Amino acid sequence: MTKVSSPDPGTVLQICRVHQLITTKTGFGVTCIDKRPADGPVKIKRFGVFGDAVGDTENHGGPDQAVYAYSQEDAEHWSAELGRPIPAGLFGENLRTQGVATTEAVIGTRWRIGTALLEVTSPRVPCATFAERMGEPQWVKRFTQSGLVGCYLRVLEHGKASAGDAIVVEHVPTHGITVGKFFSNPTAEDVLVLQALEASGELVLSGHFYARFPKILAADSSN
Repeated sequence: MTKVSSPDPGTVLQICRVHQLITTKTGFGVTCIDKRPADGPVKIKRFGVFGDAVGDTENHGGPDQAVYAYSQEDAEHWSAELGRPIPAGLFGENLRTQGVATTEAVIGTRWRIGTALLEVTSPRVPCATFAERMGEPQWVKRFTQSGLVGCYLRVLEHGKASAGDAIVVEHVPTHGITVGKFFSNPTAEDVLVLQALEASGELVLSGHFYARFPKILAADSSN
């Protein structure tokens, strides 16, 4: 149940990692959301970009959220919307990409970046720390309603990557459920498809899905 993707690669514009630790005003302690572009080749390992860190480990990070990617195309939407630049790393992303789907990536899609192999796992869910970082009115609501959430990835093969590297899409599952679809408009059918694929060994789901499955199924049964 796989297909070969288009041979045209996207590009990694920047690889970002934590620049400084910031004490939040929202009660979550220290955040590592302030990420800036790294110079030269960067190692990418099981828990993400070497030299990066996670402050709120209860809600963020781990192997299924090792790397966060956000596209330049979506950043340009926000730049126009907010009337300000959205430089790489502002959203706390590790990869600023161009020419490859992030929000519209099919769950389970695999990217080759440099010598590392990454797999799309789940959408980014905006939080109070992100809202504090942006300083925009009702930011969580606006970001959620836009649906332009980007994607988390797990690292299947350790490697090195640099800004300017191609993003070669090596594998796209045929189930067609994208990160954006599951974030904005999930259905009971989506849940059953994903569960069946995991049961067959064709897909490994992140914990994000198990937290949402019961609510999606309950909402569907009530309609």
